Amino acid sequence: MSDIWWLRIGIVVAGALLLAAIYFFGRPRKPSQGRKTQGDPAASNMPRTEPRLSADGRADAPARSDDASVQDETPVESPPPSGPELGKRDRDDFDKIVTLYVAARSGQVLRGPDIVVAAEKAGLSYGYMNIFHRLVDGRPDSGPIFSVANIKKPGSFEMADIQTLETPAVAFFLTLPAPIAALDAWEKLLPTAQRMAELLDGVVLDESRNALGRQRIAHIRDDLRAYDRQHEAPPISKNTRW
Repeated sequence: MSDIWWLRIGIVVAGALLLAAIYFFGRPRKPSQGRKTQGDPAASNMPRTEPRLSADGRADAPARSDDASVQDETPVESPPPSGPELGKRDRDDFDKIVTLYVAARSGQVLRGPDIVVAAEKAGLSYGYMNIFHRLVDGRPDSGPIFSVANIKKPGSFEMADIQTLETPAVAFFLTLPAPIAALDAWEKLLPTAQRMAELLDGVVLDESRNALGRQRIAHIRDDLRAYDRQHEAPPISKNTRW
């Protein structure tokens, strides 16, 4: 054969090898084979969540699972009232009010700063309607046991003007139903009024603004004891045997 013939054969062989290489290296690669890694079966069944790019090019956080959504939807308890809401009743209706007064002696007045100090020493808290309240220990959100107001209109103790405030008396009022039994509420109101009268050098008066005596105290106790009996839960009756 001539040299030209051998040259043609070499070109054909080189072209075939080039096509074979292009075909081999151009095929898509199969996933690597080997031993599988044992993982959590539950995790393998969970759908995979991929991060997504937002319009500004930042990656969005993956969607939360149902458990996280349920946890976020768990209601959060409201904090107990404080400040202007402290001592607010949870209901507007009432069926009885018991009233006492602590009044200044003849020719004298009760002064604002002295009232504030006496109220704090007697265990009262300043709050709703800008007056003082006696709250249930450990349950300040259950409303006031009783409250103390100024008898001068509008009935409040404005702290901005407390230094110049003067009044002839303050009123203690127990609104029923209360967060505790009526008689128990009275047993807290009476010593508080007596304590404030002592601190303010005043006198305790009944609802008619007469001096509060033992007979009137006993009558109020009997009245509130009857109120509690009337409003207590009726006893559970036993089933009659046939």
